[in-house]
Amino acid sequence: MHLETERLILRKFEKTDAERMFLMDSHPEVMKYIGVPPLSDILETENNIKMIRQQYAEYGIGRLAVIEKESGLLIGWSGLKLLTQKVNGYKNVYDLGYRFLPEYWGKGYASESAKASLDFGFNGLKIDIIYAHAHSENHASNHILEKLGFRRTREFSEPDGICFWYELNRKDYL
Repeated sequence: MHLETERLILRKFEKTDAERMFLMDSHPEVMKYIGVPPLSDILETENNIKMIRQQYAEYGIGRLAVIEKESGLLIGWSGLKLLTQKVNGYKNVYDLGYRFLPEYWGKGYASESAKASLDFGFNGLKIDIIYAHAHSENHASNHILEKLGFRRTREFSEPDGICFWYELNRKDYL
């Protein structure tokens, strides 16, 4: 799977992405609303990449590495994944997510990459509904989801606080 936007390339994760991904997943500000502490060992990142690659093999979809065209650097990840464990009572549904290194926040990369993933999901895979969720205090992420057209349909509790649950139907997106 390979998606491209004006400024970004979204591609499958490779083992060689571990160093840049670890920079992101070990950063306290990045992990603030994720519900897990910042990673402290690159082996955890390598295992995460293996898990994502396994999702590609099993389900044909998973989060994608986001590469900034101008620099050629991995700046985060974005994309759809099949939720195989229950989140807010939902299972086996498609979930949109994204995470970026702080120096790339506020540049529109999350919206740009998410839009490419939504286009692929609705038009390529013919998914009828895509879900997303974000911590209630993560104002930037909630703003992005609402700007993309997601409707907040409920709240649910996680160990680290309240999360908002979002839904976007294909008919509302097109």
